Amino acid sequence: MVFPVLHGPFGEDGTVQGLLELAGVPYVGAGVLASALCMDKDVFKSVLRDNGIPVTENVTLRSGDEPRNPFGYPCFVKPARLGSSVGITKAHDEEELRLAVELAFGHDEKVLVERLVDGVEVEVGVLGNLRPVASLPGEIVVTRNEWYDFDAKYEEGEMDLVVPARIGAGQAERAQELAVRAFVATDCEGMARADLFVRSDGEVLVNELNTIPGFTATSVYAKLFEASGIPYVELLDRLVGLALERHERRSKLEF
Repeated sequence: MVFPVLHGPFGEDGTVQGLLELAGVPYVGAGVLASALCMDKDVFKSVLRDNGIPVTENVTLRSGDEPRNPFGYPCFVKPARLGSSVGITKAHDEEELRLAVELAFGHDEKVLVERLVDGVEVEVGVLGNLRPVASLPGEIVVTRNEWYDFDAKYEEGEMDLVVPARIGAGQAERAQELAVRAFVATDCEGMARADLFVRSDGEVLVNELNTIPGFTATSVYAKLFEASGIPYVELLDRLVGLALERHERRSKLEF
């Protein structure tokens, strides 16, 4: 049984999952389709929109396109198929937009320009196969940097996680509902972490779904479930059990 804790291309994008499928080895987390789909933020948002799930607004640029931003400043620019905030820029004007798009195209052939969402950034863990459950929402509080960048995610002391998030009960339930709906709509199994925004008007938007959440000492996924009553060791046991259950279930299908 394999527990892939690999981020970005050739780990989280369906390639390793495809190799494990060909080898007939059970593994933790999303399968080939869900991994590839959630890795591509452009396609991911299209699927969620088709399922009536509200997402953050963006325009998509492809190789050869000129930079454009219909949302005003600041805005965010990111490669479509990377993670951990690599290649992402918060652009404050046209010159920063141009440089941000150039940087993002150095990482991917497809780039997203996203509207800045004024609100609380929350994350919700999802656990399960056919009947997934959501953790308590956690609030991301960046302590030093302007936004939740690579350093804030991986350096000690760069961010605080507040669980439960300081949002209303209705907003918390809505965040959990949308996290599970996004998990199901994208055909995920095992685990995922949903990144959402709660706007000042109370609306909740899905930003991303990470099919292999971080498992470092500063990572959020395990902390969310520990606060929800599932300690780390039990969480790992459940993930292994879910991987074996899926492998056994799928082995009975005829191809």
